[in-house]
Amino acid sequence: MDVNLLTEDLDETTFPDKFKDPDTGALRVQALVNSYSELEKKLSSGPAAPKSHEEYCINCEHGMFEPDEEVNKRLHAKGFSSEQAQEVYDLAAEKMMPLMAEMAAEFQADREVEKLVSHFGGPEKWKEVSRQLLAFGKKNLPADVLQNLSSSYEGVLGLYKMMKGEEPTLNPKASPLEGVSESDLGAMMRDPRYWREKDPAFVKKVTEGFKNLYGDS
Repeated sequence: MDVNLLTEDLDETTFPDKFKDPDTGALRVQALVNSYSELEKKLSSGPAAPKSHEEYCINCEHGMFEPDEEVNKRLHAKGFSSEQAQEVYDLAAEKMMPLMAEMAAEFQADREVEKLVSHFGGPEKWKEVSRQLLAFGKKNLPADVLQNLSSSYEGVLGLYKMMKGEEPTLNPKASPLEGVSESDLGAMMRDPRYWREKDPAFVKKVTEGFKNLYGDS
């Protein structure tokens, strides 16, 4: 490329030596143009990929999966920068987390049903007990309490005891535990610490609340 520019107004002392002729000290305009072109290419191309896929530093602190070497090789072959590779992993985690949580919940539910089938003596007996429990619960419990009790093996057994009269009946003479009223007890049973997390201390408090509100069987 043959460049012919008027440079009389340029202060050549402000340019680095690499842009000057070593013999005359004159500005090498072609070198300046080439340097500018390279800079423009770098700025327009975005972050550069590392020299090797092994240089990717992927953060997988969510714990669902670890960086995969084969995936990293493919990302590197496509010219992905470290930031772009991390974004791929982040998107995978973002999309997979709800799916994995749903799968885990379904797996847990299947295991709970298997335990109930075994406890009640087989699929047919459990089917009949389940029908009875549902009818009893709809008649005697708030919908959200019934839903919470129905979501776990322990909750279903508790509901079964209520239906069979093995769980306490109303005893108005009993004094509530530490000021726990009937409405308080209902709220406690709806608390995730009781029906989902099964916090031992919280479950114990609910049990004692039952005894104090409804009396022993």
